[in-house]
Amino acid sequence: MENFYLPLIGGILIGVAVSLMLYLNGRVTGVSGIIYSAAILPIKGDRVWRWYFIGGMLIGGFILKIFKPDAFTGGLPTEDWTLVIAGLLVGFGTVLGSGCTSGHGVCGTSRLSPRSITATITFILTGVVAVYVFRKLGIFE
Repeated sequence: MENFYLPLIGGILIGVAVSLMLYLNGRVTGVSGIIYSAAILPIKGDRVWRWYFIGGMLIGGFILKIFKPDAFTGGLPTEDWTLVIAGLLVGFGTVLGSGCTSGHGVCGTSRLSPRSITATITFILTGVVAVYVFRKLGIFE
């Protein structure tokens, strides 16, 4: 029963974090935009909080690894090269969709943004189709 609460607590923390970001900073918590504007195309005078945000995500992951190491086990039943391609496709989709799933799915849909709702539906449908096709091709079981 212990494993039931971990995703629930994670979801609550995400909800509280994005709400605080919007309330305190007036900004949407789109992780790809935060990373892009911190490391790839920095905006002068608007970088420090972005690096703190990125650092907080990394430190949070390390803390979880220390206290709940089994949360990182159970890898995907696929070859490493498919993970690299998947990561590149996600990055391309982030640029193409003007944001990532966290920005559109968590923040945009909660604000009833038509663009984010459309993007989120597109993400989900594309994922469903990709899984179907890859299973038919025998890439995933």
